[in-house]
Amino acid sequence: MTAMELRSTAFDDHAEIPRRYSGEGENLSPPLTWSAAPEGTAELVLLCEDPDAPGGTFLHWLVTGIDPAATGAEEGQKPRGGLPWPNDFGHVGWGGPMPPPGHGPHRYFFRLYALSEPLTLHGRPAVDTVHRAIEDKELAAATLVGTYER
Repeated sequence: MTAMELRSTAFDDHAEIPRRYSGEGENLSPPLTWSAAPEGTAELVLLCEDPDAPGGTFLHWLVTGIDPAATGAEEGQKPRGGLPWPNDFGHVGWGGPMPPPGHGPHRYFFRLYALSEPLTLHGRPAVDTVHRAIEDKELAAATLVGTYER
């Protein structure tokens, strides 16, 4: 499997996500850039998850069908060609960090996958369903981690 790079101009890896991108701020998706997908990529998939949520891993963003030639997404925008899915807040698209007050810092894993074939998902897929669907199709991946605390 090939490694890709995923970055944001809004925060560094393992650094705090600015309030602007949170559920208590403007709730905009952060700007992201990534390295080119490997040859043979059919689609890119982007997700953001919080494994520190009290009820288990919480899905904040899932976008499938991203153009393999895309190299990023502007602030508040989905990546080119992408299809946004429902998040665990029950809304389609980005749902910014909103951990319980006093729960300590939560980690938000932005994961980008280059897949050899398109994903087939239905309804409102859970994070573990998405990971299982990706497993045998993954050509490359990249991770960016941000933190947020209320």
